[in-house]
Amino acid sequence: MIIDLPSSNTSAVNRKLVELRESGGVFALGRVLTLVVVTEDGREMERAVEAANQASREHPCRVIVLARGQRRAAARLDAQIRVGGDAGASEVVVLRGYGPLAEEGAGAGMVMPLLLPDAPVVAWWPGEAPANPSQDAIGKLAQRRITDALSSKNPTKAFEQRRRDHVAGDTDLTWTRLTHWRAQLAAALDVPPYEDVTSVVVAGEVVSPSTELIAGWLASALGVKVKRSPSEKSQGLALVRLVRSSGTIELARPDGKTAKLTQPGQPDRLIALSRRDVADCLSEELRRLDPDEIYHEALTGIAAVSRGRTPVKV
Repeated sequence: MIIDLPSSNTSAVNRKLVELRESGGVFALGRVLTLVVVTEDGREMERAVEAANQASREHPCRVIVLARGQRRAAARLDAQIRVGGDAGASEVVVLRGYGPLAEEGAGAGMVMPLLLPDAPVVAWWPGEAPANPSQDAIGKLAQRRITDALSSKNPTKAFEQRRRDHVAGDTDLTWTRLTHWRAQLAAALDVPPYEDVTSVVVAGEVVSPSTELIAGWLASALGVKVKRSPSEKSQGLALVRLVRSSGTIELARPDGKTAKLTQPGQPDRLIALSRRDVADCLSEELRRLDPDEIYHEALTGIAAVSRGRTPVKV
């Protein structure tokens, strides 16, 4: 069910939510958090709502979407409430601000009256994010702040900003996309002969924040020399090679879908390792509300990574 409240205000939205709760049951209770989504109005907003709806099936929550409209229009707030089949296991409140209400500083004032009492707040920027999310008006309301450098117009610049301005509670979906890679590499090292890794090669697309992050993670976790090289043709993260005295462990994904794990003394294994979609990554990030120390260590470890210029064949 979708209820439109044109030319409205947050008080009217709150009254309507209470009315729906009283007439339709306890759909607004039992929420574990408030997810605030900051995006532009249009297709980007609908994609973000769909991802939030999918994630809410695992984490029932109230989703508040700040959909910024035309900046040059007259000041107006168009609200929309989505419940039931149009909102997954959540309730979605869409706030479309125009004119002054579309500016960054106006969002926090519209969001605060709609936050669930005594529930954690998570802020998510599915597209362009502030240079320093923790200092943003919405970011200051949240315990966790989720960004996605790959969705920025300049991913390299956005990623460098994440590195420079990181504080506890910040995370980026470029890191979440690496979970399956990290699990496979950790499992490969957790079997005999338990030898130390002497060096590491990581190859990926020239502009690939995830490749940078896994190189930093390995440098931090293993304390060895890590070289980050470009890859031939492959997009995103393509290869991780762990060198030990008994042989080399290699996890290579040339096509972006299936990876081959090569280990000394064992037959090669094919592993489904396709790129994760946004809803899957968002669901994972909502499982924890405490700071991600390993992500911070990976960001710090990037400084110790050396650079190779010769493309690596995958």
